[in-house]
Order: sequence, then C-alpha cells, then structure tokens
Amino acid sequence: MFLLPSSKVLATVERDYPEWHRGRQQFALWYLEIQDKSLLNYLYQLREYFNDLLFTPNTRQFHITLFVCGFFTQEKSCLDDDFPYENLKKQLMTLSYLELPAFQLKTGKINSFTSALFVEIDDQMQMLTYIRKALKQHSLEIAALEYCPHITLGLYKAEIESDVIFQRIDSLDQKNFSVEVHQLSFGYYQAETLQGPLYPLIQFPLGEA
Repeated sequence: MFLLPSSKVLATVERDYPEWHRGRQQFALWYLEIQDKSLLNYLYQLREYFNDLLFTPNTRQFHITLFVCGFFTQEKSCLDDDFPYENLKKQLMTLSYLELPAFQLKTGKINSFTSALFVEIDDQMQMLTYIRKALKQHSLEIAALEYCPHITLGLYKAEIESDVIFQRIDSLDQKNFSVEVHQLSFGYYQAETLQGPLYPLIQFPLGEA
C-alpha cells in the first residue's frame, strides 16, 4: 500500500481495462470536494513540482474519497461490483437520519502509495469513519486497500525509484491547511478515461457545526 524505501513505484499503463469495467461506464463514489482556493493553489503547485513523475493527462478534480461504491446502475445488481440505485436511496435515507453537522479536517504531509502521490488527511474527530460506517450498512465497499483519507496528487507514469520520490518530498517546504466540510458529494467518473473528471450527481448538505 504505502511506498517503501529502496523499492520502485507502480507505473500506470495507458490502456482500456475491459477486464475491470466489463462494458460499464459510470464508476460511483462518495467524496468530499476541495473548494478552498489557498489549498487548491498549493495542490496545483505540488502537482506541477512533481509533474515529470506523474501520469498525464490528469483532469480529475482534487477531492477526498469517502466511500467507493462501484459501477452505478439503475437496476438490480448483476455483478459483485455493481452499485444499484436502490442502495443509494438507502444510504441517503440513513445520512438524513444522522443529521450530520459540518466538520473540519486538516491536511498533513505529502506521502506516497506504491502507485500514487498524495497529501495526508487528518480526521481528528473521526467523522469520516462515522460516515463510512453508516454508508456500509447498505453496500459493500469496492476497495482492496485499508481506508486512508488523502488527496491524490497523481499516479506515477514510470517505474521510478522510491528514494527519488522521498528525496523530492523532503526537499519541499510543506504547508498545512484546514478543510471545512459543508457537504458530501456523490458522483462518478467514466471508467474508460484514465484520471478523467468527476461528475457530481448529488450534493448532500450538512447542518451547522
């Protein structure tokens, strides 16, 4: 999961992945939008600094993944990674019952998975854990890895030595930001477009903190 010293990153291969999407298009997730201009400017600066190491094009908005749902379908699930509309309705009902308040997260250090560079997110109040537990009541999450809240800067484009990555990270004057969360977003990206944009379908507002 996390990149280790004296190893190599996993390169993203630019191709279609029919064995994964099996002809389906809309891969759905719950996520948190990043709207603070100062934080966005910082993230764009970081992406530019590491641009020679990262896969392009990358048009996906900066966000924090909350819960990976699977391929969105209006009908009953046929495949194990389908996410039927009925499950979404149940999740929305549960979120409404919770009467969730707005909350705050904090950004942490730059770090790396084996396949992607990211900025850590500190969930001191454990709100993300609480919300994820509610969402799991109505759907199994489609995710192979243990949940680690983060903001992805990009996927790697080649098998780069990990020590090169860590040296680049250590050379930076890193910053920290507060992230004010006033809504949850449900949307999807097109499976055939690597690092393509997120398309929001629902904005779920939170109450006053």
